[in-house]
Parts: sequence; structure tokens; C-alpha cells
Amino acid sequence: MKLIVQIRLNPTKDQLDALVNTLRTVNAACNHVSDIAFSRKIWRNYDLRAVTYGDVRARFGLQSQLAQSAIKKVADAYGSGDKKHRHGNAHRQFRWNSAIAFDARNMKIFPTERTVAISTIAGRLTGIRMACADWQADMLANNRFGETDLVYRDGAVYLFVSVDVPETECNQARNGFLGVDMGIVNIAATSDGTVYSGTHLNHVRNKNLRLRRKLQQKGTKSAKRLLKKRSGREARFARDVNHCISKKLVTEAERTGRGIAIEDLEGIRARARSRKPQRVALNSWSFHQLGQFTLYKGRRAGVPVIYVDPAYTSQQCSHCGNIDKNNRKQQAKFACTNPDCGLVEHADLNAARNIANRGAQGWAVSHAATRGSDLAA
Repeated sequence: MKLIVQIRLNPTKDQLDALVNTLRTVNAACNHVSDIAFSRKIWRNYDLRAVTYGDVRARFGLQSQLAQSAIKKVADAYGSGDKKHRHGNAHRQFRWNSAIAFDARNMKIFPTERTVAISTIAGRLTGIRMACADWQADMLANNRFGETDLVYRDGAVYLFVSVDVPETECNQARNGFLGVDMGIVNIAATSDGTVYSGTHLNHVRNKNLRLRRKLQQKGTKSAKRLLKKRSGREARFARDVNHCISKKLVTEAERTGRGIAIEDLEGIRARARSRKPQRVALNSWSFHQLGQFTLYKGRRAGVPVIYVDPAYTSQQCSHCGNIDKNNRKQQAKFACTNPDCGLVEHADLNAARNIANRGAQGWAVSHAATRGSDLAA
């Protein structure tokens, strides 16, 4: 399993200048290669390298690995990038501070000493200090790491290191599944009855929204400086909340020997029909991020995580299976209309139990198919 470890570099002034100039030069080389690729309609890395490698090294004075990294970056942008630039549908240009990739041939990390050695246009820099947590240093020291991106953001330099981490043996979900219903009012609600409220988060989001509007309307230099300073703060806050919730979900499932069932909400923003005041909240919260955090934490802990179809989970009775839109007349209350049932409980708890049931059913079907294929073999 691959994880990304973010570490911050603390270079001296001369080291910082060398790193920034390397970013500028490599991205200038990328733009030069992009011009050639677009004009000649060459997209494959090998073909592009054949016609640009020598020119890039001579024109920009790059070392071999940096030159090849620039060419590969362009080929990836045209080969597997967004739809706009894929296969030359539009001419791709790179910002001067766009991230560039390094590997073991032109960069080395020393986790124990907390230093980095990296190749630049000014030669190989050694002894660059790095700041990271103890668990990050342990992960880098005990696992193999691959491609690393050098990023310059808001005056600071970061390394995003791809690390191969072994997965823990799966617990097979012998005790069923913990269902997780995700929403806006309540960020997550589990089938055990635990609710992670979004009240504080939504308060922070609305406060930041009002402040951004006020600063944008003001339009002075000081207002723009404050906007820039605050940019990304809300996203970091929401990311931290997602990390905390996903960690608690995985810990509970691991403790009880269960798996985790979550809704597959891909494309929910396009499908959902909401009023204008609700659109800001719907588009601000990252359901996908919470799911991904839960998935990778589950894989590390040996907890199976399964995605289920979210259709009608909020309208279906978790006790009798009756599906009726009138079952949920209020946002927080579920009342089954089946006269033989009459279940009344919190709507998110009912939905979470439906998700848990679907997770168990999907897990049983997938394992039955696996066992059948093993017996056939």
C-alpha cells in the first residue's frame, strides 16, 4: 500500500535559492518540451525523449535525471492528464513553481539525521534540514519509498514522499459490519448510535464564508493580504476533522472485529437536487476524502472497508425493509409507515444500519464467489 508522507524542508538561504531556481529551470524546460510535443503531436514519453533530451540538457543545463523528469512530466500531462490537455486537445503550460519529481537516483533522505540530499542545477545539496514527526521519520526509515515531489508553496519547501507500507492481514469481518452514514448536519453516524456532529464545522464554514465576502467586497491591499493568508485554512480544518473521525471509526471496528461499510457517494453533487442555501454546504464538504481516509486507515489496521449503494438508505426501514419516502418526513426522524412495524428512531441511525446490512450482504456475496472460484480451480 502506498502512502504519501509530507515533510517540510528548512534550507539555508543559499539552499533555498538553489531549490527555487531548480523549480524555475525544470518548469521552463517543461514548457519548452510541451511546445515541441504540441507542435509535433508527440505524446509518448519514449518518443518525446528521443527528440528533446539532448536539446533540454544543452539549453537548460540540466542533469540527466532532471531532464528526463521534465520530459516525463510533459508526457504524463498529455497522456493521462485532465480531459482538456489529454492527447493534445489544448496546449499545456506549466507554472514556474509547479512540483517536480525526484527518485532515489537524484535524492536521498536520512530519517535518523533528519536531513535530505538532493540534486539541483547548482549541484548536489547535502545536509538540508527537514522537519517531520517521529512517526513520519519511523515510516521513512522502515519502509521503501519511491517517487518524491518537490513543492514550493507560500514561501516554504515541502517533499511529498510516496512510501510502500505493508498491509495488515484482514480480520475477515467475522462480527459483521459497522455502518457509516455520511451527511452535512451530522458528518457521520454509525450503526452503533455514535454521531459525529457537523454543527461546529458548519459554524466555522459559515463564519469563514461571511469573512471572505466582506474582504472581497472591501478589495483593499490589506484585505487581499488577509485573504491570501487565510486561504486553505478551512480545507486544513476539514481535513483534520476527517482524519479524526476516520481514525475513530477504524479503531472501533478493529476493537470489535468488524468491517466498515460506507456509502459510495461518487457523483453525489451532480445527482443531488438541493436549494441554493444548501449548495454551499454540499459542495464544501468532502465525502470522498472521509471515505478515502477510512479506507487507507482500515487497510493499515486490517479492517475491511466496503462501499455500498446508497440508494434509499434513508427511506428504507432497517427493521422490516419497507421503502417509502413518507418514512422520513423530518430530517432527523424516521418513522416506518408499515403498520406491522412502526419503527421510530433517529434517521441517520436507521440509514447507518441499512448500510451495515448491505455491507454484510455484499461481503458474503463477494466471499462466496471467491470460494467458488477457489473450489473450481
